[in-house]
Amino acid sequence: MLAAASLIMMAFRADQPVQDRLKKYAEVTLTSDISHLSPAEKEMLVHLFEAAKIMDDLYWKQAYGDKAALMKQLKTAPEKQFAAINYGPWDRLAGNEPWLKGAKAKPKGAGFYPSDMTAEEFEKLDNPDKTSLYTVIQRDKSKVLTVVPYHIAYAQELQKAAEHLVAAANLCPDPAFAEYLTLRAEALVTDQYQSSDFAWLKAKGSNIDFVIGAIENYEDGLFGYKAAYEAFILIKDHKWSEMLQKFNAFLPEMQNLLPVPDEYRREMPGTDADINVYDAVFYAGDCNAGSKTIAINLPNDEQVQLEAGSRKLQLKNSMQAKFDKILMPIATVVIHPDQIRHVKFEAFFANTMFHEIAHGMGIKNTINGSGTIRTVLKEAYSPIEENKADVLGLWLVTQMVDRGELEGEMMDYYVTFMAGIFRSSRFGAASAHGKANMMRYHFLQRRGAFTIDENGYYVINPDVMREAIQELVAEILIMQGNGDYVGASNLVKTEGVVPKELQTALQKINSKNIPVDIVFKQGPEVLGLSK
Repeated sequence: MLAAASLIMMAFRADQPVQDRLKKYAEVTLTSDISHLSPAEKEMLVHLFEAAKIMDDLYWKQAYGDKAALMKQLKTAPEKQFAAINYGPWDRLAGNEPWLKGAKAKPKGAGFYPSDMTAEEFEKLDNPDKTSLYTVIQRDKSKVLTVVPYHIAYAQELQKAAEHLVAAANLCPDPAFAEYLTLRAEALVTDQYQSSDFAWLKAKGSNIDFVIGAIENYEDGLFGYKAAYEAFILIKDHKWSEMLQKFNAFLPEMQNLLPVPDEYRREMPGTDADINVYDAVFYAGDCNAGSKTIAINLPNDEQVQLEAGSRKLQLKNSMQAKFDKILMPIATVVIHPDQIRHVKFEAFFANTMFHEIAHGMGIKNTINGSGTIRTVLKEAYSPIEENKADVLGLWLVTQMVDRGELEGEMMDYYVTFMAGIFRSSRFGAASAHGKANMMRYHFLQRRGAFTIDENGYYVINPDVMREAIQELVAEILIMQGNGDYVGASNLVKTEGVVPKELQTALQKINSKNIPVDIVFKQGPEVLGLSK
């Protein structure tokens, strides 16, 4: 299994020259028209950039350790550039294999746990905060495990970031967004995020949006407990946002229609949320490491989602770049010429949007009272959840097309979805998204949702695809609701790897030198801002 999985990463050797590894990325300039922003809003952006850069530095500490020491060790510009992309000496699109000579294997627990800590030692640690999203496990002077809150471990940096958020809030013309920034500043220095999460859900009208904090737990490959620091700076696209507002009203109906027994859909997601479109102008930390996020569904807090819902942010400029530079070139290699006309940006956009909506659906707590799905499924949670979001998102698209709420043929969405499996599988076995796509490929192949002709082209069967997607939605939601850790972890291990046919297709794609992902030219100077 492991040998097969390694073939998915563009077949790179451990001694692959860094210059060749850099070819996996297409450079994209992150910019947006900010001419409509007031002078105060532009000054706000300067503070937000400074706070985001601090998140980037903190993520370096969590993912690797001493950034300055590593950069000093590197001798060439390509090496430094590749280290910056990957936040360390491991290639995130090649299973986290070390690309720097002499580098050790990437610790599964990153910098969240001592590298010599055993699972047994962790289980014996008698501290209820050891599984918190916002604590790091360290050894004290006696080499005994101790639990340290983030706001203490990273106190100096978090205080500086909080000061920039307060300064931005004082400049902000939008009262709701100013309140969010103020509360988020407090959250950074206390690790108490819930109040700021609720405030962010109400801050829908600002021209600028800002996501900051310890948020996702992908970096913790040991237990999936710990959240990593990141930040996004976003400029709202009002025209596209207005087009999407209608979909939020359908969420209660869609929750009730989920193809599972009542107990697996009993939690009604809140609807005090929205769907908006943005230009991303800065990524920092976790979201900037390796493969890049093109849409956001937050907050992750299960209680906040149940009470107030979540916000779905579509990063249109990043999405368009991935479609143009990666997805469409991939589709021309693997999708049958008779079906290539169905690969469309509008379908890619909708599939991605409903993926984020789907994260907020289903249930967040197991039906047997054993805890939240996130905590019970542990390290298997992220790939299973990403698989759920993809297939449930496509199920939602089907419902919207059936109702006439989405334009285009259903084949547009199915064929574009299939092309997306090849794109995301190239992120590799170290990525939750990569694992999710491999598991989904296995399932759709077994069900006959696609066939492969004698020339290696994929042909999608829409009727079988529709049935298979509904069946997979039910399977995942029931697995999550049951808190089936054994089943989930076994599924990830056995099917979160590349099958032979997918391997062949990926090798064909790789031979065309199509980029795997994008890397950004970004910063205040790109927007014409100065400190």
